Formats: sequence, structure tokens, C-alpha cells
Amino acid sequence: MQLNHGQLSINAPEIEGTATILTPTALDFLSALIAKFEAERGVLLARRQVRQQRLNAGELPDFLSETAEIRAGDWKVRDIPADLADRRVEITGPVDRKMVINALNSGAKVFMADFEDSNAPSWRNVIEGQINMIAAVRRTISYQSPEGKSYQLNPSIATLMVRPRGWHLDEAHITYQGQPISGALFDFGLFLFHNAKEALARGTGAYFYLPKLESHLEARLWNQVIDFSESYLGLPHGSTKCTVLIETILAAFEMDEILFELKDHIVGLNCGRWDYIFSYIRAFQNDASRVLPERAQVTMADGFLRAYSQLLIQTCHRRGAFAMGGMAAQIPIKNNEDANTIALNKVRADKEREASDGHDGTWVAHPALVPLALEVFDKYMPGPNQLNRLREEVKVSRSDLLAAPLGSITEVGLRNNINVGLQYLAAWLGGSGCVPIHNLMEDAATAEISRAQLWHWHRHQAKLDDGRTVDRALIEDLLVAERAAVDSANVLKIPAADLTQAQAMLTTLIFGAEFPNFLTLAAYRELVAKES
Repeated sequence: MQLNHGQLSINAPEIEGTATILTPTALDFLSALIAKFEAERGVLLARRQVRQQRLNAGELPDFLSETAEIRAGDWKVRDIPADLADRRVEITGPVDRKMVINALNSGAKVFMADFEDSNAPSWRNVIEGQINMIAAVRRTISYQSPEGKSYQLNPSIATLMVRPRGWHLDEAHITYQGQPISGALFDFGLFLFHNAKEALARGTGAYFYLPKLESHLEARLWNQVIDFSESYLGLPHGSTKCTVLIETILAAFEMDEILFELKDHIVGLNCGRWDYIFSYIRAFQNDASRVLPERAQVTMADGFLRAYSQLLIQTCHRRGAFAMGGMAAQIPIKNNEDANTIALNKVRADKEREASDGHDGTWVAHPALVPLALEVFDKYMPGPNQLNRLREEVKVSRSDLLAAPLGSITEVGLRNNINVGLQYLAAWLGGSGCVPIHNLMEDAATAEISRAQLWHWHRHQAKLDDGRTVDRALIEDLLVAERAAVDSANVLKIPAADLTQAQAMLTTLIFGAEFPNFLTLAAYRELVAKES
């Protein structure tokens, strides 16, 4: 389809239902958002690049001296809606119709419908996702599987939240004055336009998770966007609520400031653990002293992850905001009872740590984990939340937030990163942003860790536990071997052409002279090219 609407130009595949999403009045609103905020988005993204250059030169993050008064001040966030008062278990997943229904029916308190890390943003996925959100808000959503099974909503469902794309991602199918628009404003704006008033009429509201922030200035831009949107659409001020994912190490030094900038709209912060690990590698890409051990050894129990989760709880509760725990990526292992028991015990231990530390809720990736997580939080958190636990005894320093965990790199860990990177990229290019690999639900965040560690290990000539150097020859040999293994098993039924394309992309991501900021930037270009 080709359509011009004012200064917006749309060039996209024909998708059934597009006209119900891109109505003239919706496009007017989207155009207003872009006209008012796109330039500042560009400024903030350029600021990220300058900050990374300073980190590459050896600068280390620290708490900001210019915002010390905010950190020392006695202020709190605005009131929290009743249907967000108890968030003990949240489930996340992409915005395809069957997933939306199953997640809303899962027994979790909240479902985060994801236009970001678990969604490959093809035009079909983003448009059909918006159609599904309209139906979900109005409780008319249903699905008939090819096998004839019917899916519809239960009388009692989870509270819906939506995660738009991050500030760094474009929506390439729509341009404004010749330039691609913000994917974040596209996802946020269209959901809010079509659903905010309906949600309020039903006793809930338009609730969002905001991803990938790297500073309080990026939170300030979101606050300006929300304020403007509420005024434009005639919504009560403060009715649009958000939770911010603290999933970059730079944002961890500005949590008070992020809460302050969004205090009329924000209800909590979330420990986005997987992206946080990736951001640590990205921030310290030139620092050989901060090379991490293999992914399985980087846990929330120690090092910078432990410090940041403790500081997040303390910061949030001091400000009357929720401190949400991180994702359990495990999925049921149906053909191996012993392995399944081990996996579930890991989930239980992780959730017990979160609940006993003072988190107000947690994330799971699969409906089968909801009962386990509920059981743990019901035991350790008998009330709706733990806002009364101020954790005043917590003392987290700059060095604590920067402390890398100790560990090793094994050939198994090296192969796993190659295998996950290869399969995930191939699945993403095929339009799937959330795929089960080795009994874990992998999304863009976990794939980012895999390819970032490979780049970092190669760049700094890391050593395996058997003494071998992680050099180009070793990685290339293992990449060939893992490609052969994937071809042989191909559990995900990925087309050979997508695997070949993914193998070429992964090779570029690993061996490039410069660290690629996000794998989704390069992959998105290929995804769009496949649609045209």
C-alpha cells in the first residue's frame, strides 16, 4: 500500500485490517507526535553515541552531581491505579493473537504485550498486533487454530500492559518529511489513540512498559510525550501509566531521576536482567578487564546484577513505586522429567530470592510457570506488594554497580552463544521474535548477550577454561559445526535460506571492527527488504 497523509508517507505491504488502525484521525495524532518529538529523539540518540565514545576512552559511569538534590529530596510518585496494586506475577510475550489470549488467561496478574524484544517488527506483526490490542481491550479477541481449536478470553483476565519499541528503533514503512519515524511513537501512539478511552471506561487504563532508556533525559522525553498525548486526546492527566525497564547500566545510575521525570505517570521500575547484561558488555566493549564469563554463570546472585537489583528495590520503595523482578526464561521440558525438575528448581530459587529481597512481583515467559511464581510470592508476600519494605540497610556504591562477576568460559558456553545467535537471528528474519531454544524462551535481549559476548571474547582474546584462545579460527570452526547441527535437527523448522543469511549476519556481528549497537538495527533492514 502507498498512502500520503499530510507529511506522512506510508509504503507498506497490504495487510487486512490496516485501515482500521491507520485511520485519518489516528494518522493526524501520529503526525502531531512526530512533528513535536522526533527532533528531540534524534538529539538524545546522538547523545548516546557521544557517551559511548567517552566510555570507549575509559570513562566510567557515576551518579550525576547535577541531580544530587533530586536523589536527596523527599518526594514520591503519583498514586497507583487499583488494578496495578498487585503485580506479583507478570507474563510477557509477543502480540500475536493466540499468545495474547493465552497470556491474558494464564492466571498472571499482568500481561505485557510486547512490540519490542519478543516481536520481530515486520509490518504484518505490528499492524496485526495493534488489531489484537483493540480486540483485547474490548474483550472480543478470539482465535481458531488450524486444527480447529477455539481460543477466547476467560471471565477473569490479567491486566494489560504494552511495551512499545525503544527510542533507537525506526518504523521504516512510514516516513515524515522523508525520514523514517520512531517505532516507539508509532507503537505507543496507535495503542493510546485506539484504546485509552475504552480502557478507562472499563475501569482500567492505558498502561505501558518503556524499554531501553539510558538516561533521565530519555525519561523526560517520554513524560513530555505522555503529557502531550493526554492533552491532545482529552484524557485525564496522569491516567496513562508506565513502568520503566532498568535494562542498561547507565540507567541504573539515574533511577531516582527517571522516577522523578515521570512521577505523574510512573508506577515502578523493572529489573530487565538480560538486556542489562548486554548493556554492560556494550558499555565496556573496549575494556579487557570487564570481560564476562559465559552467560549461564552471570546470575542475579552476585556482582553488578545483585547490586543493581538491591538498589532498584530501595530506590523504588523510597519513592512509593513498585520494584519488579526479572524474567524466568525457562519453559517446560516435556520429554525429560529430571531436567524439567532441575529447571523448575532454578526458577523457584530465583523467585524466592526476588520475593525475599523485597520485589513486588516478577516475570515469567511461559504460562506453565505462573502457578510456581504465584506460589512463591504468595508465601513471601502475603499483601498486594512490599512497598513498606524500604530496605534502608542497603548500601550500593559506584564500584558495586560496576563489579563484574567471576567465572569461566567453556567450549559448551561458546558453542551455546553461537547456536543461539544463529537460530534466533534466522527465526527473527522469518518474522518470529520469541523462540524456544534449548528449553529457554529466547528473545532479542538474550540473543544480544550471545552475539555481544562473542564479539567481546574475540576482541580481547579471552581464554577458554582449557587454555585455548577465543580467536577467529576457533569461532569460525564452531560456527560451521553449529550450523551443521542446526541443519540436522532444525527443531524450529527454519528455512535454509534464512539460516544462511543469519550465519552471514552473525559473522559480521562477531568480527566487525566496531561493536554494533543493536543486532535488531541490522536485522530490521533485512526484514524490511524481505517484505518489499
